[in-house]
Amino acid sequence: MWQRLAGAGWRTVLAVGLVCGVGLLPWLTRTDPAYTVLKARSAEREPTPEVLADIRRQLGIDGGPLDVLTGWLGGLVRGDAGQSWISGADVLPDVMRALGASLLLMCVALLVAVLTAGAVCARTLRLGARRRLGGRRGGGSLSAVLASLPEFLVASVLATVVGVQLGWLPALGWYGPQWTVLPALALGLPAGAVLGRLLDDLLPGAFGEPWALAAAARGLTGRSIARQAVRRCVPALLPNLGLFVVGLTGGAVAVEQVFDIPGLGRTTLQAALAQDLPVLQAGTLVLVLLAALATGATRVAARLLTGPALRDGALSSLHRPTPPAGGLLPLLYGALLLAVVGCGLTRDPLALDTGQRLRSPSPDHPFGTDALGRDLLARVGHGALDTLLLAAAISAAALLAGVLLGLVPRVSAPLVDTVNAVPPVLVALLVTAVAGSGTVTPALAVGAVAWAPLAAHTSSLLRQERATLHITATKGLGAGRVHLLRYELLPAVVPPVLRHALLRLPGVALALASLGFLGLGAQPPSPEWGLLLAENQPYAERAPWAVLAPAAVLALLGALAVSAAGGIRRPARRRPAPTAGGADNGNGAERRPVPAAETEPAGAR
Repeated sequence: MWQRLAGAGWRTVLAVGLVCGVGLLPWLTRTDPAYTVLKARSAEREPTPEVLADIRRQLGIDGGPLDVLTGWLGGLVRGDAGQSWISGADVLPDVMRALGASLLLMCVALLVAVLTAGAVCARTLRLGARRRLGGRRGGGSLSAVLASLPEFLVASVLATVVGVQLGWLPALGWYGPQWTVLPALALGLPAGAVLGRLLDDLLPGAFGEPWALAAAARGLTGRSIARQAVRRCVPALLPNLGLFVVGLTGGAVAVEQVFDIPGLGRTTLQAALAQDLPVLQAGTLVLVLLAALATGATRVAARLLTGPALRDGALSSLHRPTPPAGGLLPLLYGALLLAVVGCGLTRDPLALDTGQRLRSPSPDHPFGTDALGRDLLARVGHGALDTLLLAAAISAAALLAGVLLGLVPRVSAPLVDTVNAVPPVLVALLVTAVAGSGTVTPALAVGAVAWAPLAAHTSSLLRQERATLHITATKGLGAGRVHLLRYELLPAVVPPVLRHALLRLPGVALALASLGFLGLGAQPPSPEWGLLLAENQPYAERAPWAVLAPAAVLALLGALAVSAAGGIRRPARRRPAPTAGGADNGNGAERRPVPAAETEPAGAR
């Protein structure tokens, strides 16, 4: 009981610290809040000292940040979130309306994501139900492409083609259920591709468990076995599903910008840019509460789906030693990506030729030219040095932090909930306020949130792996904590988390690209891929190659990451005995030597 109270207290401290940190944003940026509010209200009005002093009196910020924070928190206790510094309207009704729009969009996007995930792992489900899996793993090239497409690019293409050119669905505004379809597709397709890959990674282990073999022997239908296999794997994915729920609500800023949706993410971003503190703090607090609710719901669902097996240590391991997936696809994708980057590096990415504006692909310009006549192949190649190297470094740091923090879930779980509640754009603004703008700012912003899904995945897999029969038997035979962690838990958990990190490598590049698209990343004339997409987006109808070139390279990166992840498997090797000669196991009990063969899980022998 005290552990739950300690966890709740830790979450409260983090939430209060986050809201207070957001409340200090104007002072952290060392700008005058009165000046920013004046420019947001009326850009033409002269910021004289008298006008700024009058605005400070209206806003009640003469006493400094501490008075502003205490006054806002005091009103919040009474159910009053204050008035907007820009419009003067009550904050709470506006934030609740924005939350309602975001929740509706999130629900439809989540439905799209679930259907997409089902399509991604349909082949594995079909083969597993027919007992024809044979150790084969899902290919996932199409899912890799879907997971690699930037949400804002998918949104722009859907709005332009489906909404404007074909006229099938409305493209702008928020006036009814039909307005949710296109933005839900833009959000749900990439999210569903990632979830489908994670589920597809676990399904072969579920189909190889004894219950599946017994069910097939008793004549149960393949559909029933497949349904139970999904039920067996879902608890390990629920923490990441909870992260997706919050991300689809507060992190859909770019999609809400494209489709002009008055959602919570867009409202929070606009409040941050205008330094409208009451709206910004209320929006952040709502996102934190939503993250707490989503986390609690996923934990309850995981316990209900797993049942008493988790408590009694009666699960089977989903991560048995398997040979790495072979094939030439990673080499093919890698060679193609290196060829594109190498050819681009031999060209000048800054050479202007206004007579060659928006030229279609040709032998002289294989990827065409942009609106200033610059060669797109050169800009894509030179942008790879910034985008790929930075994304790889961030992914490696996120993997290390995610695994280490995932080993201590009581500490990391509240951190994950709090970090995931903050949209990356808001993190970028906070980092910019503290560290200043520059090329490092996007990396710090993305790195601050990239570790959270990996930590949640690590904690979830560890929780289930500790409840497996071979871990229970190994502990009963005298293995200590260090032996279990080194030879049993980490070899089972690290490979799937590493595959997850590789799967998210394009997502890290996309996050950097999204910041560039919103104007918070690299600045012209940098050839960073996100900036390329943002610069060429207005010309997507006239010159689609200007957008498709960087998008295709991002998709190629995703295909490379997914195919390379197939080669990372748990090694099949014999483990040493936990001790020799009855050494103490750290728990005050004496251990006897354990033969290595006895510590092998059944699926490894």
